[in-house]
Amino acid sequence: MSTLTITTRDAATGPVIEITGDLDYDTAPELRRAVNSLTVAGGHLLLLDLAGLRFCDSSGISALLSARSLAIEQGGHIALAAVPANTARILGIVGLDQVFTIHADAATATAPSSAAR
Repeated sequence: MSTLTITTRDAATGPVIEITGDLDYDTAPELRRAVNSLTVAGGHLLLLDLAGLRFCDSSGISALLSARSLAIEQGGHIALAAVPANTARILGIVGLDQVFTIHADAATATAPSSAAR
């Protein structure tokens, strides 16, 4: 069975979701629920911190896109931080590295100058 841990915290730039484990068909609904419970204020950043992500399949990618849609619908922005190499490769192949702002780590992404990206 896949394991996923989702931790949500607030930063000055907006909500941060730390994703640890496997983001796949079995666990993607957990991320969708976590994101749907958030409010991304206009102009704020929803950051998905992927530092602990071990695996991401197409269902996980779909959940990331759903998070992006929610952030945009609420007038906010979205970014990914600490994207593992295997996931970054997939994002690049399908062109999503051009859709998501990607930061090296969560600290960089939540720095006040990064909020408007």
